[in-house]
Amino acid sequence: RHGNIVACALANKLARVVWAIIAKGGDYRPQPRAVN
Repeated sequence: RHGNIVACALANKLARVVWAIIAKGGDYRPQPRAVN
């Protein structure tokens, strides 16, 4: 079950990157991460 969640999260991230590249013509900037 845990592996399935990780795979789904990675697929979601990849899909967002691909969508951003297609929609914005290659201008993709990931959101800044919170630094602990």
